[in-house]
Order: sequence, then C-alpha cells, then structure tokens
Amino acid sequence: MSHLASQVKPTEAFLDDVLLGLSQPKKSLPCKYLYDERGSQLFDKICQTDEYYPTRTELAIMERHAESIAYQIDKAVMLVEYGSGSSLKTRVLLDALQEPAAYVPVDISEEHLIKTAIELQSVYPTLDVLPVVADFTRPFSLPTSERPASHVALYFPGSTIGNFTPRAAGQILRGMAAMLGPGGGLLIGIDLQKDVSTIEAAYNDAHGVTAEFNLNLLTRINEELGGDFQLGQYEHRAIYNSVKQRVEISIVSQTAQHMQLGDQVIRFEAGEEILTEYSHKYTIDGFAQFASQFGFSLHESWTDKHMYFGVLHLVLDAP
Repeated sequence: MSHLASQVKPTEAFLDDVLLGLSQPKKSLPCKYLYDERGSQLFDKICQTDEYYPTRTELAIMERHAESIAYQIDKAVMLVEYGSGSSLKTRVLLDALQEPAAYVPVDISEEHLIKTAIELQSVYPTLDVLPVVADFTRPFSLPTSERPASHVALYFPGSTIGNFTPRAAGQILRGMAAMLGPGGGLLIGIDLQKDVSTIEAAYNDAHGVTAEFNLNLLTRINEELGGDFQLGQYEHRAIYNSVKQRVEISIVSQTAQHMQLGDQVIRFEAGEEILTEYSHKYTIDGFAQFASQFGFSLHESWTDKHMYFGVLHLVLDAP
C-alpha cells in the first residue's frame, strides 16, 4: 500500500454543517457524519443483525454471480469503491476479477479506511491498494497506480445511493460520469421496494444497534465540537414514507429543551426531529431510467429470489 490521499473537509466544516442543519426550520444533519470510527464499527454490527437484510442479501448475490459480474467489469481494472467501509463484498469481487491492477477504496472515516486497506493489502499482496480519504459527494482526484490499468470501474454497493435525495443522487451520478468517461462502467447496489414491515424492521432492530448508531452522531458532536446534547433526552426513529418510497431516519427530542454549540443556542420542542438519513427504495427499471438521465445504460442486473435487492451494471454511453 503505497498511497494515502486525504481530501476530507476539516473540523471547522463539520461545525459549520452542524450549525447550518440545526438552524433550519426542519432540523437535519448530513448522514456522512454518522461514519466516524465508532459509527463505522456500529454500522458493521448493524449488518450482522437478523433484521438488516440488505448486506447479507447483496453479499449472496455477489457470491452467486461473481463470475458474471467480473466478466462485465473486464480485466486489468482500477476498481474505485465509493464508501468502502469494511470492503466485505469487495473481497468477493476482487477474488473474481481477472488481474485487477488497483483497488481504490474511498471513505470519509480515515481510521476505519486505513485499517481495512492494510488488511486488504496483506490479503492481496500483488494488488495496488490505494486508499483515498474523501467525501465522495465532492470532486476528488484518483491516485496513480504503479501497475497500468486498462480502465477505471466504479463500485457503489450497499444501496448507499439511497441515502440521498433524487437531486443529490443525480449529482453523484453526474460526478461518476465525469470520472469514468464514455464506456466506463458502474456496478451499483440498490435496495428494492418490498413490504413495509420488512423494511422498517431493518432500521429498528431488536437489540437497538441502529439506534446506537444514529445517536452516536450526537456523541460525536459533543466530543469533537464541544456540544452539550443531553444524550438521554433523545431517541432514534425510523419510519417508511410510502409516498416518497424511502425510510426517514431521525433523532427525536423527548422534551422541550436546548443545547449550546459554540456561541449558538439551539432550541427543541418536545417531539421535534433532527433528520439524519434517508434510505430510498427502488425498482430496477425505475433506477435504470433515473440513471439514464446522466448518460448511463443498464447492461445487466442480478437479484435474489425474493427480489429484495438488486446489483446493476451500468455503462456510460458514448456522446
């Protein structure tokens, strides 16, 4: 592992984003800040809960169709993964790819990213593992691989695209198109529409891991920014909005209260919410049509027998 690029915004930007979000009539916090070291560890635990079907379902799809997926991506690739986390599904893909030149995991959680990259380099000693600490919603530069790559392919698993509004998701796809260029490929995971009870249970696990993950954002604000959230006065909430076809995840103030951050006092009404994350659910045809607005065409898709999750290979059309 010969490269580490850090392109993350400094702590001052974290403070600015928090103050901006909490000063709005409808309070919100950017979901990217959920993923500090502790948050990333908790998300890994979420993926192991009985209720959280997306990770194990997507992993099963990847394992079952690895050869077909690798054929679509082609050989000697520089594989760039957005929001790499622990790269569990990536290992299945790397095992199936023919002579991959480099793997570029991109993540905002530096400690978690470096640890995972070191582990992957030990497992794949001939692969050039080039971690980039970056916010993938903003432009960032790709590193240069010591081994020549025939092309770049993007990997965006976990239905992370679903965490963004359609407008923001469109901006990400537009940025991907700019990075790839004509003929470039995107392998993306999307969570599919299904019965509401299955969806809501995935974000309200019986052991409260998802709640701990969500509320960890308040702990992070207290520790890193000097906030004074009274942690016992806030609760996790996740409900499905059938009209907008998304889970809406928030932190709810249990009483009328206030907290101080820097020079600002933030007031909360009893029952007032801080929106922390969306999780949109799609159909394969619907997502393909959405991606086509940004120049992508659906070449192949894979799913599970229950149609819970989809893995799509999209290719950027020539102009």
